[in-house]
Amino acid sequence: MSLREKYNKEIAPKLKDSLKIDNVMNIPKIEKIVLNMGIWSYLRAWNKDYTVLKQHLALISGQAPVVRYAKKSISNFKLREWMPVWLSVTLRGDAMYNFLEKLINIVLPRVRDFRWISKNSFDKEGNYNFGIKEHSIFLEVPQDDVIKNHGIQITVKTTARSKDEWRELLSSIGFPFSK
Repeated sequence: MSLREKYNKEIAPKLKDSLKIDNVMNIPKIEKIVLNMGIWSYLRAWNKDYTVLKQHLALISGQAPVVRYAKKSISNFKLREWMPVWLSVTLRGDAMYNFLEKLINIVLPRVRDFRWISKNSFDKEGNYNFGIKEHSIFLEVPQDDVIKNHGIQITVKTTARSKDEWRELLSSIGFPFSK
């Protein structure tokens, strides 16, 4: 059973009962997942083309990343306007649930010295943010191509309105929160 089917058949009714929600449309759900990978340090240190990182993020997410450019020049960082700064991918629908299932069941257990993820990384809008220090822990990334490990910041956007709803939703999906 996929994570989407599990959410629709098991998790949503449990959330409705435990959170005492009357309307089915008010049950919290995940809207989207955004993956961000900073490439500025890679460009500065290695002076190379970032297509390898773009390919790695495309393999990890299953869709092509968007290159984000600097909006302002900052002389202290030797950054000029319209230089590539980071790569971004937004996942929705089946791609989002497939990535989330892969992240929870395969990738996070592969992290070296994994000590669970924090419960306190929620912001006011219902986003959960956390980072992974090495992008090479994903199975899709060919280890021969990795010159330098890069971190990936993952943002999970939910429709929940309070911290209790956020925690309940993500822990019922299977996020390995610290006790």
